Amino acid sequence: MIKILSKQYGFVITGQTGSHVRLSKVTPGGRIGTVVPLHDELKIGTLRGVLKLAKIDPDAFARYL
Repeated sequence: MIKILSKQYGFVITGQTGSHVRLSKVTPGGRIGTVVPLHDELKIGTLRGVLKLAKIDPDAFARYL
């Protein structure tokens, strides 16, 4: 998930606390940030929550899986 957010959507890693990585990007509308847990698999609710914070449509994200 971190690779897709970085390469396809322009997010950069801004920090890490334990097993969670913070990502952010600057847009004309302001700064957008999200947090991704470092797990092998993410539950669907966690995935949707990360995408909601990142303001990314889940269907658009699914193209890169």
